[in-house]
Amino acid sequence: MSDKPTNKYPPKGPSRGRNSAPERLWLYGRHAVAAALANPARKFRRLAATKNAVDWLNERDEIQNWQSRIGKGFEDLRPDAIDKLLPAGAVHQGLAAEVLELPRTRLKEVCSFKDDAHRPVVILDQITDPQNIGAILRSAAAFKARAVIVQERRTPPLSGALAKAAAGALEIVPIVQAVNIARSVEALNDLGYLTAGLASSAPTAIADLPKTCPIALVMGAEGAGLRQLVGETCQTLIHIPIDAQMESLNVSVAAAISLYAVSQPT
Repeated sequence: MSDKPTNKYPPKGPSRGRNSAPERLWLYGRHAVAAALANPARKFRRLAATKNAVDWLNERDEIQNWQSRIGKGFEDLRPDAIDKLLPAGAVHQGLAAEVLELPRTRLKEVCSFKDDAHRPVVILDQITDPQNIGAILRSAAAFKARAVIVQERRTPPLSGALAKAAAGALEIVPIVQAVNIARSVEALNDLGYLTAGLASSAPTAIADLPKTCPIALVMGAEGAGLRQLVGETCQTLIHIPIDAQMESLNVSVAAAISLYAVSQPT
């Protein structure tokens, strides 16, 4: 699996306390911003939009009365003015929103299964590329994953390029920011999940996973893959059969294939 980073992010500092002020972030791109407007949990500070983007928003049935979400109203700006609000090269499609981060999600709150017991969970071990994480979130939303668990200190901000790659899934799939991935795997074991780590050398193919209990897919980055302790904490290791001429798959592609495989009926 490949997770070749396009941007480097330094480790995050100590976690903020529960009473600390939420971090302000930028979302950009039509689908990322529209999904945020449709999410009642998302709080807005600013919305910058071109006339064409406003017309597009007004056509979206899922976000009727979107202007009531903005408080002071949106800023009618030209594309070049929006460019100046964002990182260089950001493709905003005429829409950018400064928002507060979503409320923190706790593992046991979102992964305890009381409804559909077969919805999977995805755990990302040291995956740092925002494009890959965004694409994984998109697949997680498509296959109704219960949550995606990421490592708090190694994950890029849940905004910007990551949110755009997620195409709105950032507002749909609960994201748990865990301090320790191995302990998160242990917690899912205790909750009744079959924790399955992806490893190219594993003897078991993903199609052979039993589907009698919910599955948590644990995915590592390029190179060493899963860290040793994380792999040892998984209940089983699995692989995706591919042609021997190719060493591995990109991690977001592997996640999509795996989510499809475990979502199929027995």
